[in-house]
Amino acid sequence: MSIMVNNFEDLTVWQEAHRLTVLVYKITMNFPKEEQFGLISQIRRAIVSVENNIAEGFGRRTHKDFANFLYTSLGSLFEVRSMVRLSKELNFMVENDHDFLLGQILILQKRLKSLISKLQESVR
Repeated sequence: MSIMVNNFEDLTVWQEAHRLTVLVYKITMNFPKEEQFGLISQIRRAIVSVENNIAEGFGRRTHKDFANFLYTSLGSLFEVRSMVRLSKELNFMVENDHDFLLGQILILQKRLKSLISKLQESVR
């Protein structure tokens, strides 16, 4: 498989991860201030990790290396998903934001898994 893009910014998965990062930052601005060094910090670090690992993996030499970074992104995305649920249960997030974020997370999960599969097929 050859990736038909020259920059990680051209990857749909990175674009979606970036949009999700911006959205998480905006939504967490409304969280209680006492969560600044707790849940806000943790969810932001995890969502930034998703897009950064896609970018870093893209710059690696092999598809196998890229797939490994995508697995790391996927793990961070699962962290975000868990914290989004917790945020709703603690009433830090309104239901509409929760439902929209969860939907976007699930779409990105599928796209990451698909790209990982394609990269792994090319290595075989």
